[in-house]
Amino acid sequence: MHLYQQPYDPQRPMVNFDEKSVQLLDHVRPPCPLKPGQARREDYEYKRNGTRNLFVFVEPKAGYRQVLVTQHRTKADFAYAMRYLVDVLYPAAVMIDVVLDNLNTHHYHSLVEQFGKVEADRLMSRLCFHFTPPHGSWLNIAEIELSVLSRQCLDRRLPDEMTLATEILAWEARRNAIGKPFSWTFTIEDARAVFRDSYSSTLPN
Repeated sequence: MHLYQQPYDPQRPMVNFDEKSVQLLDHVRPPCPLKPGQARREDYEYKRNGTRNLFVFVEPKAGYRQVLVTQHRTKADFAYAMRYLVDVLYPAAVMIDVVLDNLNTHHYHSLVEQFGKVEADRLMSRLCFHFTPPHGSWLNIAEIELSVLSRQCLDRRLPDEMTLATEILAWEARRNAIGKPFSWTFTIEDARAVFRDSYSSTLPN
């Protein structure tokens, strides 16, 4: 919570990170087109075309987000996502505070396994991981952004990776054009009250 309350610092951005699996679905029969006074109609039957993984980066204090589409959600995918964060998204940042959950791939060792210790240490010299508490993934703003993405962009049949990526890029551009920072109102005092029995010893003073 204290991290969310710190002022915006472009030299040390706070970036929330999360992932989501998306099923690719295609129509078996072409939908009926729109008609005056009648919505488009589609058959209930659909064809499964596999799944894709979405990595979402959200900088809430700047109102910015970026989504990566990957075929898998492995240690290697996480490692490449972190290198993309450091070298492409924030190459000028001195340090990046990354808020993420406790998934077993979210670890320094994932970087070591993929890139070797020298490269992993280079990346970690500019990354500071902050893990949400158990059963507290909702404290990650990236999870909120994924919910918005699901409602505004993924609430229809997307048949292939190209269509998925194109739709997400268009959604992302619209959201970033607004550039409205997130207003996080859940304070440390609120956390002490809600998690008094479970997390009181781990909450900062």
